[in-house]
Amino acid sequence: MAGHTDNAIVIKAPMELVWDMTNDVASWPQLFSEYATAEILERGGDTVTFRLTMHPDEEGRVWSWVSERTADPVKREVRAHRIETGPFEFMNIYWEYREVEDGVRMRWVQDFHMKPQAPADDDGMTEHLNRNTAIQMDRIKGLVEAAAAAFAGPGRRAVE
Repeated sequence: MAGHTDNAIVIKAPMELVWDMTNDVASWPQLFSEYATAEILERGGDTVTFRLTMHPDEEGRVWSWVSERTADPVKREVRAHRIETGPFEFMNIYWEYREVEDGVRMRWVQDFHMKPQAPADDDGMTEHLNRNTAIQMDRIKGLVEAAAAAFAGPGRRAVE
């Protein structure tokens, strides 16, 4: 058994802006509400290895892990996996960006399996991730669209 999520949102902004803002891992603590810090450990070509640390949870626990993320700017796809898996046996994430009529459709697919001693099983984590992903995507949509509007300036359209 494994967990799987597949979520998407349309962001009304140019592809370059959506791509640049969401792939700037160092800025993720400003982009995502759940991350306290993002520490870049290594960069090589289109691959970045980084440590994410979350804000403390309701019980005061701080979760942190190391991931490796490889972006393909031509295909507008990103593949990532956790190196330090924490409560997961594995966690793989696929990001897909597609231009659509109203902007950019950003999609996240997460495949994972929880360790037996984890605080949640696969079904519980699937439910949590689906709920939280909607919150994070909505936040990112708002921030990127605000940046697009500011970049467009008065009298110019944010999406051409």
